[in-house]
Amino acid sequence: MIKKLNIPTILTLLRVALIPVLAVFFYLPWEYANVATTFIFFIAGVTDWLDGYLARRMGMETKFGAFLDPVADKIMVAFILVLLVEAEASIWMTIPAAIIIGREITISSLREWMAEVGQRATVKVSQIGKWKTSAQMLAIACLLYREDFFGFSMQLLGLVMLYIAAVLTIWSMMSYLRAAFKTMAD
Repeated sequence: MIKKLNIPTILTLLRVALIPVLAVFFYLPWEYANVATTFIFFIAGVTDWLDGYLARRMGMETKFGAFLDPVADKIMVAFILVLLVEAEASIWMTIPAAIIIGREITISSLREWMAEVGQRATVKVSQIGKWKTSAQMLAIACLLYREDFFGFSMQLLGLVMLYIAAVLTIWSMMSYLRAAFKTMAD
């Protein structure tokens, strides 16, 4: 296990450890809690980029790291979406959050199944999936911030971006499902 705990893996574990810290700041009755929460999410995003960069650049890629990185991302996103739905308590927040979380569960299960039948490469990350992730991360950052920024509603921008992420989520999920079923039909 010590061999697998290289710098990229430690950064991924740090991202998971930031989840309860983010939750504490999210609920703190402090005037700057939203800024702190957004900053913690930003740090988590930096660790996500940095762990992958270092793993590739320094030749530190491991099977454990390849497994843990997407799991950490999905846990972080699902957890924050649940926090945001609980705080907003509206159908407008619930629908895109449910779509995004449902897609993550579906695609993770599909990837596991495709790996079992030797077709894991069929459902590798696509460009649409990368766009979805970018829209989702921007949406979450804006929704965590919750306040106007120079007179512009970050809440509204976050909600619009969350709906864009939900549409991209459905689009990417359909692409993955189509590719998987095409492989299974052969």
